[in-house]
Amino acid sequence: MVNNTPRAPPPEALSPVHLFSHGSTMMLGEDSASARYWERCGEEALAHGIEHVVMMGAHWATSLPGGILISANPKPDKSPVALVHPSKYKPYVLNPDVDYVPVLQERFRAAGIPCEADPTFDWIHDTYLVLIRMFPRACPPTTIISMNGLYDPHLHVAVGAALRPLRAACRKTLFIGSGGSVHNLFRNVWGPMLRYRDNFAQPTPPEPWALDFRQEVIDTFCAGYEDHVPTDEAVYGREIRSPRGVGGPLLRRKATSLMKHPRYRDAHATDDHFMATMFVAGLCGGQGDVDAIGVLGAEDWELTNMCNTQFTIGGWDGW
Repeated sequence: MVNNTPRAPPPEALSPVHLFSHGSTMMLGEDSASARYWERCGEEALAHGIEHVVMMGAHWATSLPGGILISANPKPDKSPVALVHPSKYKPYVLNPDVDYVPVLQERFRAAGIPCEADPTFDWIHDTYLVLIRMFPRACPPTTIISMNGLYDPHLHVAVGAALRPLRAACRKTLFIGSGGSVHNLFRNVWGPMLRYRDNFAQPTPPEPWALDFRQEVIDTFCAGYEDHVPTDEAVYGREIRSPRGVGGPLLRRKATSLMKHPRYRDAHATDDHFMATMFVAGLCGGQGDVDAIGVLGAEDWELTNMCNTQFTIGGWDGW
């Protein structure tokens, strides 16, 4: 039964946080439900006066002991994108937010997390692929932070937690984690993409391990959605939302525990595409996030077994 009891106003106004699965490089060149949701999220961010974007992707990691790097290249290049015509991304002008780097450094140092600015880093498709779809007219001032190459989930939660105060409305900062819910390149079915450039072909259904882990991620970031979706109706292809809050300290524990799930290593042969999940859990894991609603705004399956889910935690109205 749905609980319709009105909730008290949130104690602080915080910007929402996005956890996006960027999928294969072809997600930049092809229309998809995910791309349309990214654009909608970008329009909402601009409408609410966002001035800074901070992203953690899945393709940049550092060996800095216990720490991370912050992009500080004033004129970054773009790494090439396979299977996408250059006209789709070459003309897009990147907008590195170098002036925001000291603000992030201050937060990390206060949290005891080693950090260094990297003036040479060139952007990779895991970040600008999403930005091009979110903000097609112009890239907003954006700063990218790296992962740590040991892929400690608790460290990446701490990285997100250190930046959580910057979600305050007065900071006008939007945080995005760009990774993958189910992203095991070794278990994808590559034939349709390589032969026909069809990344969305599904000659067979996703395998059980992929479906199982995808469901665990949804149950973490969109808990209790079944209260709003009748059991005899299909969930795939529709926006769903949690009827109760999914944030707070419990989110951090649930997110990190996903890496101990029996299906985790099937779904992620390497840990790089799951660190953005830890980053977002840290950003949304404060006590003031307990009532934050989770939304699964879109989903696409690629290469049979790669699941690209698009989540938003919190909202512009304070929830």
